Amino acid sequence: MTSQALLLDIEGMKCGGCVSAVEKRLLAQPGVLEASVNLLSRTAWVELEPTAQADYLANGLLESLAGLGFPGRIRSQQSALEQLRASRAPLGWWQRWRELVIALVLLVISSVAHLSETGPLADMRLHGLVASIALLGPGRLILVRGWQGLRSGVPAMDTLVGLGVFSAYLASLVALIWPGVGWSCFFNEPLMLLGFVLLGRFLEDRAKRRTGDALEALADLQPNTALLLVGDDLPRPVRVGGLRPGDRLRILPGDRLPVDGKVISGCSSVDESGLTGEPMPRLVQVGAELSAGGLNLQSPLELEVLRSGADSALARLIELVQRAQASKAPIQALADRWAGRFTWIVLALAALTFLFWWLVGTQLFPEVLHGLSHGHGHHRSLGAGANTPVGLALQLAIAVLVVACPCALGLATPTAISVATGRAARLGLLFRGGEVLQVAAEVRTVLFDKTGTLTRGRPLVEACLSLADGLGEQRLLQLAASLEQHTRHPLAWALLQAAESRGLPLLACSASSTIAGAGVEGKVEGMEQLCRLGSLNWLEQQGVVPLAEALAWQLEQGQAGATVLAMAHGKQLLGLLAVRDALRPDAAAAVQRLKQRGYGLGILSGDRQGPVRQLAGELGFEPEQLGWGLSPAQKLAKLEAAEAPVAMVGDGLNDAPALAAANLGIAVGTGTQIAQDSADLVVLGDRLMAVPQALELAQRCMAKVRQNLVWAFGYNLLVLPLAAGVLLPGFGLLLTPPLAALLMAMSSLTVVANALLLKLP
Repeated sequence: MTSQALLLDIEGMKCGGCVSAVEKRLLAQPGVLEASVNLLSRTAWVELEPTAQADYLANGLLESLAGLGFPGRIRSQQSALEQLRASRAPLGWWQRWRELVIALVLLVISSVAHLSETGPLADMRLHGLVASIALLGPGRLILVRGWQGLRSGVPAMDTLVGLGVFSAYLASLVALIWPGVGWSCFFNEPLMLLGFVLLGRFLEDRAKRRTGDALEALADLQPNTALLLVGDDLPRPVRVGGLRPGDRLRILPGDRLPVDGKVISGCSSVDESGLTGEPMPRLVQVGAELSAGGLNLQSPLELEVLRSGADSALARLIELVQRAQASKAPIQALADRWAGRFTWIVLALAALTFLFWWLVGTQLFPEVLHGLSHGHGHHRSLGAGANTPVGLALQLAIAVLVVACPCALGLATPTAISVATGRAARLGLLFRGGEVLQVAAEVRTVLFDKTGTLTRGRPLVEACLSLADGLGEQRLLQLAASLEQHTRHPLAWALLQAAESRGLPLLACSASSTIAGAGVEGKVEGMEQLCRLGSLNWLEQQGVVPLAEALAWQLEQGQAGATVLAMAHGKQLLGLLAVRDALRPDAAAAVQRLKQRGYGLGILSGDRQGPVRQLAGELGFEPEQLGWGLSPAQKLAKLEAAEAPVAMVGDGLNDAPALAAANLGIAVGTGTQIAQDSADLVVLGDRLMAVPQALELAQRCMAKVRQNLVWAFGYNLLVLPLAAGVLLPGFGLLLTPPLAALLMAMSSLTVVANALLLKLP
């Protein structure tokens, strides 16, 4: 039995501590095998035991998370494409700009209050009323979630901010009610703290939305309406969501394909670059299968719907990218481990800071109070106007609480992964998750399959040699194709394609039979005796005498990597045909780029020595890098002997064991279904150059991850001692709570902005 999976949307997560708390709570629930929480997308992938009752467990999970202060809901079963479109639905003006407007209003009020020395605006009671409204309004959710986290034993960023804001408010309220304590009122400080926090979150959310630009571009590839054909009536526009398999559609030039379908009428060019990254349009005729998102360029097409909605290739592609973005790279484990403890460390540091400066610090360094004693009347700025030990201690403790930025730790990895996987999808590169990106960045050796990977996997007729008087090459090809018309061998496909491209009609063939490993024989229309097509050695066994010219031509073509087929009529040799699997156009460029990047290279093929060595010579491989005539077991042995980590590049079907055994399995030229089965990385389309592009993109992504982690840890290591007042004695450097709030907001914004700077190779 296979496990069950749930996708949960989680609200209220603001930092790495939130992620750690949610993951721990999910994993603690009975029936949960695995849980992965993503801060950027605010989702959780939960894997349940096969025998678990999903609905019952899901309700229990949601209740448990709500008790932590993280309400959630089960993601609906609609398609990934529909989910993405729903998430991109336009919001009202107030919803989009609410936090910014509130933040600016709070900052203006706090500035005016701070500068007012006379008149009604200088009345502390008015300031206290405004601060109370701010805490009960925009600050209420922060305080509630902060308290829920502290009560549940999983404090997070809202806990730190809430404690800082409430401490400043409470101290000012005490000073207002009991002036005898000698404290200053600083009701403007909670306003400024809330203002900067909300401003930072607004900017951060705006930046995070940009990480989904690539997915939004993919969603835009599918139109909302289509032209449905019903009988002989004129086509009528219908919603794409209402289409079903078997429906007929009219696709006009300039229209995008709304569904996966098969061409039943017409001939045109289709641009599929949005899905596969292929720059050249594809020529399509009757019988061709097309994927949703392609752009019809030339002529009208009539299409039969094959798959729509969640089953379409575009919807599956978006779902794969979303799942990849929700996953984690192993490097994130370090940040997650620290994030769960970080908030407790900050709380302890804030408490120690307060006790030190209240009980000891001002006695050891009495000059700090005299140097800071200034302000506007009775309404002083917290810290800048601290003239008592408790005031200074409170100010520094609040600065420690507010300046800490656990959210940067939580965003360091997922933002970079989200940007990388989204942009990779636009190039036709599908990474299965963050762990795949990390492995791809560490790959040192790249091994290739030959047939279908370095070559197109579609043999073509390259040359013909007619040996019979009066028999031209066209006639020779016609006879060979007619004899092969009822077989399914790849070489037969090459002959039939060649005959079709030359406009040669196929002749009737009777009594046809295939001799395994040798060839095919049968009676062809217009020919008196039995015709045979196969290897020259087999024809010799049937009594056909090869000419010296035939033997020399066979040797020449074999050395060039071609497979030679001999055609005979009775005992007479009619001619030879050379069939060769064509090299991918960009194979040489891809191999050269990998060489320049310092990768170890190799070819693992089950093909004969001659074709392998010929192809290797064209691509610049060394003899020691080649392996031919290899069985699947021998390929696995070669993989184990190569310098790890190893990437195996194959066609995704015949090479499934090797792809699974490699550190990184790369499937080239396959559809999205194989991505879910065997390969770690899937290259849509026929571009081999996408392999070095994918590896370089992974390296750049992990470089961004490391930069973000260094910044997240370095920022906190630098500013926390500064906020605690280590430079106050002797230097007079002090970090006020409003400035601390601004620095905290800019820290997380820096992480997101750095990820957005990721460039494609």
